[in-house]
Amino acid sequence: MEDRKVLLSVKDLIVKFHVRGRVLTAIRGVSLDIYENESIAIVGESGSGKSVFTKTFAGMLDSNGFIDNGKIIFSDEELSDTVVKLNDNAKKVIAENKKKLDEYSRLEFGADTYKAILELESEKRRRADLSKEEAEAYEKELLELKHERTNTFNLKQTYDPSKEKDKIKEAGKKISELDTKIKAFEKEHEQKVKERANSLAHDTAYNQEFDRKMAELKAKHAKEVSEAISAETEARNEILAKEVYLSVGRFGFRKRMKQNNALLDALKEAMKLGVDLSDEEQRNAVFDKVTFRVKYLDENSERLHGICILNLANIRDGRDWSQIRGTKIATVFQDPMTSLNPIITIGKQITSVIMKHQDCTENEARLRALDLMDKVGIPNPEARFDDYPFQYSGGMRQRIVIAIALSCQPKILICDEPTTALDVTIQAQILKLLKDLQKEFNYTIVFITHDLGVVANIADRVAVLYAGQIVEVGTVEEVFYDPRHPYTWALLSSLPQLAERNTTLYSITGTPPSLYNSIVGDAFAPRNPYCMKIDTLEEPPMFKVTDTHYAKTWLLHPDAPKVEKPEGIQNIHEKLVKAFNI
Repeated sequence: MEDRKVLLSVKDLIVKFHVRGRVLTAIRGVSLDIYENESIAIVGESGSGKSVFTKTFAGMLDSNGFIDNGKIIFSDEELSDTVVKLNDNAKKVIAENKKKLDEYSRLEFGADTYKAILELESEKRRRADLSKEEAEAYEKELLELKHERTNTFNLKQTYDPSKEKDKIKEAGKKISELDTKIKAFEKEHEQKVKERANSLAHDTAYNQEFDRKMAELKAKHAKEVSEAISAETEARNEILAKEVYLSVGRFGFRKRMKQNNALLDALKEAMKLGVDLSDEEQRNAVFDKVTFRVKYLDENSERLHGICILNLANIRDGRDWSQIRGTKIATVFQDPMTSLNPIITIGKQITSVIMKHQDCTENEARLRALDLMDKVGIPNPEARFDDYPFQYSGGMRQRIVIAIALSCQPKILICDEPTTALDVTIQAQILKLLKDLQKEFNYTIVFITHDLGVVANIADRVAVLYAGQIVEVGTVEEVFYDPRHPYTWALLSSLPQLAERNTTLYSITGTPPSLYNSIVGDAFAPRNPYCMKIDTLEEPPMFKVTDTHYAKTWLLHPDAPKVEKPEGIQNIHEKLVKAFNI
């Protein structure tokens, strides 16, 4: 893969959801590079995080979901290339930005002292409040009480008022008791915090010593930040001022100035803390707090030119997503009937997408739509153009959904189990269609599935997900013929196509772990027949098998006992060829 361009680079991604007053961690530290023009399959059981993972870089997370950590860097030259006009107003704003940054740069001389001031203040707050351990214990117990109350309330709603009055009464009594207990617990906590703060307020010796240290640090800081900045720093600030303007240039005037000021504030705080703004990664991180950074490249008398660092994990403006979703990253969903509007004609649904994302007339959009319908295998597209979705079969509807997804020639096509609702014959046709069109349109396929037969026919690489983590990744040949993770062994062993006569079909025992709780050790350990003690204590790292093959299991540690993969998946090449017609 070294000679292929990385199109999408996901690093340390964590995705969480607010669910009924609790936080569920659906994606736990996923890192994955996706290359141009490849087909990569994301496989795993239901609930493993396959769809959530791809929704993060399509901007389609549910409203209660959020990216808690990580980066999703999208490398698209056309979208990244940024030009803004260098008119009189722009020059004025850049000059003002430069003046402010020069003033803020003095704060870099006092960064160490400023951090010492913050630490001194933090230490005082810690003395006035509960310890971290006490606070965590309180939050945990309070959450458990509230969770118990919610469960009791939900259970009460299931009782039949005509037959289970006693149970309803008992549940109501328990809810009242829990409400009283929660209030008493919160009041006790509040009283404890007040006592701790009151104790500190009357600690004269400590407060006098604190005031003395703080006065010394502030005097030292004031002296340090009075120094003049160097010519080198001024040159850096000039580039920074231009990058700030480049980064907000796509917004309207009011929002542009608001974002401009927010970036200046973020840079000021970074300078206070001594962040190395000459380091690309650190500079990107500062900009990411407000919007993605546009790196300055060059300029002339009429325009500034830069290239933006597209971190999809940090997009906050819906209009930014409108330039990516559909045009650069498109999705084909599982059920074509829910993807199409039943009261709008097929042709209108395709042309509306083309006209929204491309600068063309309705007549031009119609011609492009007819061409796409022909390419996805719709017979006599002119006659079928004005038909409604109910007049198409399931396979033909899915072909239309693919046509809509490809109408703007995206770089990435996410296929979220697009063949699940179709019969086997149509499945094969759709898979072949996706691969054939890939050669023409040069898109990358990200295929979500739990069907390893589909994987064998469409993918170049496979990433196996379990409990929100990638546990194995490699080429199709490596994952199918030389799997290394026990979970991958279990998935392959579960294939009904590989079962033999008079044998019991293999199934994975147990259930995936609850993602509400923090997971200690290997998430697959409770279901792993090869589980070792270390699996229950420490999370395994990602071990390298080859340059393209990695697996997250302690079995690959040099000191681990040698374990052979299950007999049922040894020498499975011939079985796979026969079963899936590879």
